[in-house]
Amino acid sequence: MTTPIRVLLADDQHLVRAAFAMLVASAPDMEVVAQAGTGTEAVELARGTKADLVVMDIRMPGLDGIEATRIIAADASLAAVRVLVLTTYDTDEHVVDALRAGASGFLVKDTRPAELLDAIRTVAAGEALLSPGPTSRLIARFLSAPEAPTGAAGGPEGLSERERQVLTLVARGLNNTGIAEALGLSPLTAKTHVSRIMGKLGARDRAQLVIVAYESGLVTPGER
Repeated sequence: MTTPIRVLLADDQHLVRAAFAMLVASAPDMEVVAQAGTGTEAVELARGTKADLVVMDIRMPGLDGIEATRIIAADASLAAVRVLVLTTYDTDEHVVDALRAGASGFLVKDTRPAELLDAIRTVAAGEALLSPGPTSRLIARFLSAPEAPTGAAGGPEGLSERERQVLTLVARGLNNTGIAEALGLSPLTAKTHVSRIMGKLGARDRAQLVIVAYESGLVTPGER
């Protein structure tokens, strides 16, 4: 039997948390291990429960979701914990800050229930989740005020031609299966390439690969 995805919900609105908790609990492959109403509680509970994934609201009183994400991403004992941030608007400028801080993806709060569950599965599996529509606008804003993203130390200069192709496809939102189909590879080979690229660039996860690809100019906003 597959171990359920352990989910921590962090949102300062009790009714929102309750709705998300009911939704997550309805999925046979997930369980809610804790709920937090502040960023400080989210960090403490992430450490205490060893959740696989934190669904994090960006705007919370005191320590907000961005700073909470930064603390979680910087904690070596929480290296396996992924953060999926939620925002009210898909053009929220704070989403870029959350990605810099170490979030693995983002969704808007009015997303459909099935999409939220799929997003949790995607991020928990180590994939980046960057809503295709607003991502280019957000990355464009990021490029207008460049700042080195957390954990992404290098650029694509040291990558092989094949690795650059794979990185380009990661930045366009393709998963390992999509990359494999586009390049005529097996999914396992595509996964190996992605892992090797992450190691070379010092990236924590695929979301940071996307940032590196845009920041370096390998992929430009609006490019398909």
